[in-house]
Amino acid sequence: MTRIIVISDTHDKKLPDDLIPLLKGADMVVHAGDFASVACYEYLERLSELVAVHGNSDCAELKKRLPERITFDVEDITIGVVHDGQLSLDGTCGIWYLARELGVDLLIVGHLHTPIVEESDPMIVCPGSPTVPRLSDRSAIELTVRGSRIDWRLIPLGAGACFVGGF
Repeated sequence: MTRIIVISDTHDKKLPDDLIPLLKGADMVVHAGDFASVACYEYLERLSELVAVHGNSDCAELKKRLPERITFDVEDITIGVVHDGQLSLDGTCGIWYLARELGVDLLIVGHLHTPIVEESDPMIVCPGSPTVPRLSDRSAIELTVRGSRIDWRLIPLGAGACFVGGF
C-alpha cells in the first residue's frame, strides 16, 4: 500500500497547519505545479518524497529544475502529472485525451484551483489548492494505491482564504 498526498497551486503561501502532518506522514507527495518560489519547493521537498512538475506561475529557476510533465509507476499503476492539461476550462475532455496520450492510469493536474475527481479510465484528479482556491474551499487529495486499485479521499482544509507570509 502506498499513500500519496496530492497538492497543487500553493503559490508561495503558508500551508494550512492541518496539512503539514499529512505531508510528513505520506509515502509520497505529488505537487502539480505553481509553487511560485524555490523556497516553497525546497520546503516541501524536506517534508516527504516529492514528485513535482512546474506550473505557469513558477519562477525561471523552477522551470529549469522541474519538468512540464512526468510519468512514474506506483505499485501496478502508471501516474502522470501536468500542471495545465488543456486549453479550455469547459469540461475535462482535453485532460482525458492527454491522459490517454501519456498512457497513464491516473492523471494528476493542477491550475484549476478547484478539486475534481473523475473516476474514468484513465482517472483524472485535480487537488484544488490548499492556499488559494477558486470557487471552493482549500483542499488536497489523498490517494491510496493497493496494487492496481486507487482509492481517494478529498481532504478539506477550511474555508478559502489567502495567507501572507513564508513558511
